[in-house]
Amino acid sequence: MDTPTFGAQLREWRQRRRLSQQALAELAELSTRHLSFLETGRAAPSREMVLRLTDRLSVPLRNRNPMLEAAGYAPLFRQRRLDAPEMQAARRSIELLLERVMPYPALAFDRNYDVVAANPAVSLLLEGIAPSLLQPPINAVRVSLHPDAMASRIVNFAQWRGHILDRLRRQWEQTGDDALGELLREVSTYPRPPDGPECGTAHDPAGVVLPLQLRTPAGVMSFISVVSVFGTPHDILLQELAIESFFPADDFTARALASLAQKAP
Repeated sequence: MDTPTFGAQLREWRQRRRLSQQALAELAELSTRHLSFLETGRAAPSREMVLRLTDRLSVPLRNRNPMLEAAGYAPLFRQRRLDAPEMQAARRSIELLLERVMPYPALAFDRNYDVVAANPAVSLLLEGIAPSLLQPPINAVRVSLHPDAMASRIVNFAQWRGHILDRLRRQWEQTGDDALGELLREVSTYPRPPDGPECGTAHDPAGVVLPLQLRTPAGVMSFISVVSVFGTPHDILLQELAIESFFPADDFTARALASLAQKAP
């Protein structure tokens, strides 16, 4: 299969972002005519123009390299493993963030929602999960929605499921990532947990935040999920990493987590 031209990739990302040529031209501070020439191949972009357009379109870093290459330039963004020596500072930053959230659960995951790090409090979320779902790499979305995992313990499962699927669908639409599309199709077919909560289709749009209400031996705990990402990364892996922290949504949950932390070895 032939590699798409820069113009074809540019047009695809513009359409994915639902922008007209005029709207993108204004964002990138160039004429609509010049943008049209770039999309049709009648004009060749400078390296700076490629970077400006991909920035205005919020193109993920892993997709910017192919656009640079299609325009005749060398790839700019590196993709390194988290265990690489030069990633030591990034690893330590992740560890510190996870430690500081204690005694509240927090985990880091990559673009496919595979968990790369977690703090000890996450074990509270993983109680009773089928061992097969805890084989590395643990996928946060599967663990959240599978009937043999957390799903059977989530009190507001219909709302939580709708929230997760909406988030996953938006990310797939924004990135076109095939792996995310496959994950979305897989988890969308999961059955309702046996003897578990009723499964609806949507969450309440009126609420400011959607809590995760989880049955535990200590009682029903309520969490608010907060997702953090690295600011202005120049490494593909770091741009795609996210840290999700689960903070207590009520006093009972805060007290229960503090008590569990005191009892932990």
